Amino acid sequence: MSRPPDQGPSQGTGSWNRGPEGMGPGGGFARPVERAKNPRRTMVRLVKEFRPYRLRLGLVAVAAMLSTIFAIWSPKILGDATTVLFVGFIARIRHIAHAHVDFSAILRDLTLLALLYLVSSGFSYLQQYTMSGVAQTMVFHLRESLMEKLNRLPVRFFDTHPHGEVLSRFVNDFDNISSTLQQSLAQMITAIVTFAGVVVMMLTISPLMTLAVVITMPLSLVVTMVIARRSQRYFVLRQRQLGEINGHVEEMYTGHLIIKAYGHEERAIDHFEAINERLYASSWKAQFITGIIFPLVNLIGNLGYVLVSVLGGLLVARRAIQIGDIQAFIQYARQFSQPITQLASISNTIQSTMASAERIFEILDESEEALDPKASGDDSAPIRGHVVFDQVSFRYDPDQSLIDNLTIDVQPGETVAIVGPTGAGKTTLVNLLMRFYDVHAGRIYIDGIEIRDLPRARLRSEFGMVLQDTWLFHGTIRDNIAYGQEGATDANIRAAAQSAHADHFIRTLPEGYNTVLNEDASNISQGQRQLLTIARAFLANPSMLIFDEATSNVDTRTEIAIQAAMQTLMNHRTSFVIAHRLSTIRGADLILVMDHGHIVEQGSHEALISRRGFYYQLYESQFHRAVI
Repeated sequence: MSRPPDQGPSQGTGSWNRGPEGMGPGGGFARPVERAKNPRRTMVRLVKEFRPYRLRLGLVAVAAMLSTIFAIWSPKILGDATTVLFVGFIARIRHIAHAHVDFSAILRDLTLLALLYLVSSGFSYLQQYTMSGVAQTMVFHLRESLMEKLNRLPVRFFDTHPHGEVLSRFVNDFDNISSTLQQSLAQMITAIVTFAGVVVMMLTISPLMTLAVVITMPLSLVVTMVIARRSQRYFVLRQRQLGEINGHVEEMYTGHLIIKAYGHEERAIDHFEAINERLYASSWKAQFITGIIFPLVNLIGNLGYVLVSVLGGLLVARRAIQIGDIQAFIQYARQFSQPITQLASISNTIQSTMASAERIFEILDESEEALDPKASGDDSAPIRGHVVFDQVSFRYDPDQSLIDNLTIDVQPGETVAIVGPTGAGKTTLVNLLMRFYDVHAGRIYIDGIEIRDLPRARLRSEFGMVLQDTWLFHGTIRDNIAYGQEGATDANIRAAAQSAHADHFIRTLPEGYNTVLNEDASNISQGQRQLLTIARAFLANPSMLIFDEATSNVDTRTEIAIQAAMQTLMNHRTSFVIAHRLSTIRGADLILVMDHGHIVEQGSHEALISRRGFYYQLYESQFHRAVI
């Protein structure tokens, strides 16, 4: 959402302006990570979100450990079968009497091995199934909490935070958290158990060969860390340029009509290609340098296997171990480095997830709108529409005053027009009246009741708003009009459309009231969209009305139709009309002329013209411009 009209707050994004999102799960050593500012506090808070699922998480941990233990045991059983086959085969070659291969023992080992694989897979399935349910349920409730929080935040929050940032938290950050919870937590348990189990099994086979494997690990870590530092900056640069190219594409897509109108297609393409070239260069370097890690690690690992094979051969020759133990040990040696690599990857992923969780918690910790007052006995009393601004002062920026000591007395049923140059504070009056912002000094009364003593829902339900920028959602015309009143019948909807002079054009559409509007309602004209918003206001049947530049984007003929609908709607209702076209508000009961937050003139059109003051100058400038 953009800044509020008429000199809204500045667009400093503060801690929200973080640049590209952190990388998702599944990265390796060299994957760049956006770190949380306070990871410890964020981790504690995220862990608290798991409290309702403690039993299921315990089941996940037990299933992961059992699955890993059975998987670790398997190479030892396979090695025993290999030993039996080798011993029997050698005995036959040496022509030892009654020598034979004990196939029954091999069959027992293979049967046990199959059983181990089956049980391990079963526990792995149980762990994944349970963890998926926990992760998705927790994220579901967290997303619900965030949505409820957004509904309680003041308009100031949306005016000062780009909507793309908020949307990013609903999409990227929740996906990041969901993937991490579903995969990384169980992987962490598996990696720890695997590392401990593999070390134990290798020690039971040969402490000397275990030492040979352990010696090669520091070398792998050093190589990985050195290369990771080199590639880190390229990954960060790639993410920044990825965000840049996404922003450019979105900007070009939303403004494609203007681009075509001014013939800037080639310039847009050139700009895109320049960004794309930079993205290609940084991505290529990042992926190339990262790709060097695994061949080098494999080379070091293979040197370790050679050392293990040499030592194993010597030990077998001395009959210190069996041939099958070497086979099992080589499998364990291959598994030995995997948990370390996995834990490093998970560490990066968790740091990225902490950054995502912190951004979500930032919204959840935002200051909410002040609580509504407790319902009083006269909350259901009808509103007549007597509005009083009593010495109201307000400012968006603490250092820059916008409205000072504003006093207005609007009688029920009167039409008040608010005019003035851009930035004078016209729309700010509406924001204060609807309690999108609260006054800093003074009071606003409706029928003698200060608006801060009314629940916001009750206050806002008494107003119907028709704005310059029409808001219609993807759905049928019937649904869009019915948005003004819950449970509206078809008869109510048609009556509202007829009152708004919209029924005729709706019936000329192929699907009539069932015509589906696209996302930006561009399949009907701007004037037709405006008539639908007026029909929505008719259906709401409010006590008071607000028209903010409702006819500024339409042609003269459509403006006449809209004004006719507005006049019908404004009958016997207190109405506030903000307009730049002064010819549209000549019949207003009261015209307030604002400049720099102050009412410099007020009165009827004729009275203001006769004074030949500020209003007269505005009117004459428009008249002469129209003549020219």
